[in-house]
Amino acid sequence: MPLGSAFAEDTAVRRMADGQYRATLSEEWNLRPLPQGGVVTAVALRAMAAELAHPDQILRTLHTTFVAQVAHGPLTIEVETLRRGRSMSHMRAEVRNDGASRGHLTTGVFGASRRGFDFTDLGPPPAPPPLQCRSWREPVPGDDIGFEPMPFWSEKVEGRTVLGHAPWDDYEAERAERVMWYRFDDTPFGHDGNVDPLALVVLLDTMPGAVAERIGQVGPGARRNWFAPSVDLTVHLLDVCRSPWLLAHNRARHAGDGYASADMALWDCGPEGDEEPRLVAYATQVFLFRFGD
Repeated sequence: MPLGSAFAEDTAVRRMADGQYRATLSEEWNLRPLPQGGVVTAVALRAMAAELAHPDQILRTLHTTFVAQVAHGPLTIEVETLRRGRSMSHMRAEVRNDGASRGHLTTGVFGASRRGFDFTDLGPPPAPPPLQCRSWREPVPGDDIGFEPMPFWSEKVEGRTVLGHAPWDDYEAERAERVMWYRFDDTPFGHDGNVDPLALVVLLDTMPGAVAERIGQVGPGARRNWFAPSVDLTVHLLDVCRSPWLLAHNRARHAGDGYASADMALWDCGPEGDEEPRLVAYATQVFLFRFGD
């Protein structure tokens, strides 16, 4: 696994026996009030890669079902090899807390390079370089806005808005669409100079923001008494990422009956965000709505 980054250390796994691993997640990864689902998935994928131990087969696609809650602290990961092939292997892992009967179930497909075709039939959204966009870490206006930044956003991942609004903005809602720049505080580069692909899974698990953009605000503190736990997460890893900043295009396609469907594309636009964009990952997700303080 990539070494030398805080993310690699935070998602590190320890082999206990065949198919049995342990890990520990810090509460700094919590989002209302449990660890962000993407980082729990990254732990599962870390254990799968260790169990597979096949450097020529890299992660191509994954699907996580969030069966039961997983809290921060000590974790148990059980890995099953569904099929080990010469050019493609299928793995499954479950991450759960000690004493819990269920947790997050992830399947992953690892594949070697193979002959095929090359094209990208999806365009990136227009965006100025990240340092020209408003950071989520800039001081918020006023003292009583009902918004408290979480450690995930203030200490682990920085976001800058290209298209969309801050939680404290008053605006007229139009589209369930956001465009953001994302960057880890400690970019998890590997020895090969590429960003740890498991870090992209974390960035992709931020799709409820498109719903928040569509709902809009009607005044300071309005409509913030809801949150959106994930039901599932599907990720396609398409190309290597070499830059700290990633352009994220997030859209929610439908919301109804207490659920919503969303997708996100991640683009590598070079270290300064001003080079020809490359599509490095695409994801879809269903999440549900919960209301209350």
